[in-house]
Amino acid sequence: MAGSDPATRGQPAPTTLLLHKPYGVLSQFSPEAHSAWSTLAPLVPVPGVYAAGRLDADSEGLLLLTGDGRLQQRLTDPRWGHWRRYWVQVEGTPSEPALQQLREGVMVQGRRTLRAQAIALEDPGLPERMPPIRQRRSIPTAWLELGLREGRNRQVRRMTAAVGLPTLRLLRVAIDLMDGGPPLSLAGLAPGQWRPVTSAEQQRLSRLGGGLSR
Repeated sequence: MAGSDPATRGQPAPTTLLLHKPYGVLSQFSPEAHSAWSTLAPLVPVPGVYAAGRLDADSEGLLLLTGDGRLQQRLTDPRWGHWRRYWVQVEGTPSEPALQQLREGVMVQGRRTLRAQAIALEDPGLPERMPPIRQRRSIPTAWLELGLREGRNRQVRRMTAAVGLPTLRLLRVAIDLMDGGPPLSLAGLAPGQWRPVTSAEQQRLSRLGGGLSR
């Protein structure tokens, strides 16, 4: 399934898709040696697309797949700092001081994280993950919404652990293109489902990719 908008010089626009990546799936099409995780190949039988950014295999949520190399570079270049929004189920009850620590930045592997957005979130009522999260009867769980502009290795998990709130479940729910329009989101996508971007989304993404300096 290819994008419907023409690109420059009369060539078809590179395909760009939004996927709700389920738990247990690597953000790549090729398997890793000795890994028990699945790949994107069974979910997205579309040639020529690759993940723009990544989610760990034990994370879920929005993954953008594209055949546009310039767009892929634009979305993953840390200089641009696109906001990503996450829903995080944690062990424990978040206090306001813990949320403020997350907002101001915490030390992760010897380096402070950038300022973030962090609020307590009502239970979003998601279907139970398979396999279910680990829960202990004596310790409550809660949900946070975090907004980050960087994507260091297992950063959300390391940040919540640093304030005493181990992550139990993690979903990326939106990616802000920073162009004044609505963020790309998971809306309407069940785990494992994907869709091509709309014509309007493709126009926005094309402008974004074309904005790279040559």
